[in-house]
Amino acid sequence: MSLTFVLGGARSGKTSYALREAWNHAGNRRVMIATAQAHDVEMAQRIARHQAERGAGWVTVEAPLELAEAVAALDAGDVAVVDCLTLWLTNHLLAEADLAQKVGDLAAALKASPAALYVVSNEVGQGIVPDNALARRFRDEAGWMNQAMAAAADRAVLVAAGLPLVLKG
Repeated sequence: MSLTFVLGGARSGKTSYALREAWNHAGNRRVMIATAQAHDVEMAQRIARHQAERGAGWVTVEAPLELAEAVAALDAGDVAVVDCLTLWLTNHLLAEADLAQKVGDLAAALKASPAALYVVSNEVGQGIVPDNALARRFRDEAGWMNQAMAAAADRAVLVAAGLPLVLKG
């Protein structure tokens, strides 16, 4: 149906923007596809804050690894927010998956979906060069992933300081 890619830095307001846009989009069912995993207390608290922020009226699907499959299961008339791609990428990086294949599969699933999609990702390439190989690889992979998602999207929005800047569409 439509794919909006929402990009921004940490605490930029990107998730809040995606949730507002999705809430205002006409649809039969609102779905939050979450990629985070609560491996510690602090992350569990972050997840709880996000759940409280979106409130009632959302179906939650947890997809820390199988994101393409979760997107493929959406129906026409669904409105979904995917939050977030960089956590999903991290999960696959740590699992030593073929990242190019996973990103390609996800981009294809997003483009084929009959749902209205708002896909959230972090912009991580505007800071300093990381001091270790794993962090540099993550930054590079996230940049390539974000380029692929922006290319697949009908609309791309950069959020900074809570303000959206339409990059595409």
